[in-house]
Amino acid sequence: MTLRDNLRRLLVRFYARRVEGHLDHDQVPKHIGVIMDGNRRWAKAAGSTTAQGHRAGADKIEEFLGWCSETDVEVVTLWLLSTDNFDRPQEELGPLLGIIEGVVRTLAADGRWRVHHVGTRDILPSPMQSALKEAEEATAHVEGIVVNVAIGYGGRQEIADAVRSMILDAADKGTSMEDLADRVDVDLIGKHLYTGDQPDPDLVIRTSGEQRLSGFMLWQTAHSEYYFCEVFWPAFRKVDFLRALRDYAARHRRYGG
Repeated sequence: MTLRDNLRRLLVRFYARRVEGHLDHDQVPKHIGVIMDGNRRWAKAAGSTTAQGHRAGADKIEEFLGWCSETDVEVVTLWLLSTDNFDRPQEELGPLLGIIEGVVRTLAADGRWRVHHVGTRDILPSPMQSALKEAEEATAHVEGIVVNVAIGYGGRQEIADAVRSMILDAADKGTSMEDLADRVDVDLIGKHLYTGDQPDPDLVIRTSGEQRLSGFMLWQTAHSEYYFCEVFWPAFRKVDFLRALRDYAARHRRYGG
């Protein structure tokens, strides 16, 4: 590492401390959603393989959660695998699934996070389903940050699953379709989402410079603030995180008013 690189790192550290020192913890978002984009492009730029890019992205997660715990965030939703990702070539998808399973097991073993799966579980391989079930059971008592691992997740699919769950629940209770139709409102549908008992995201961060949601939490993000960051996810730094929080704190949320 050159002298210039060392100097740059010191300046970034100093700047991060300055931003953190001015951060108002009362203005910190309680629920942050993260679209962790750019693993493959990071790998290409670094001359690495796609699998190495996904591994680097996975390694960033616990560091990111550590930053969240320092700033009073209560819920984090990490989009690890979308339903669309299953269309990727098997030579990429296989290693990616293995890396994500490792992330789930690591989060559960850490002891600081309460792991909760959001997504369609029955489309996932059996080892992944087992890892998710074991992680949720092992961390159910943890009082730390709730970490939603969005695996096999699609926003439209979530809404479809919520409506299906609502109908099946009504049928189990002997409620007629006419009575159900009279009762349906946004709150009832919201209770049947994967995150039904959680607050909606206050802030959604997407890395890599892409400025779209790609179907991420379509229902829950109706009033969320968005922060788009140019850096690829494996290169995401604490200073980037703090900038997102500072930007969020400077906004005036009107909720449509």
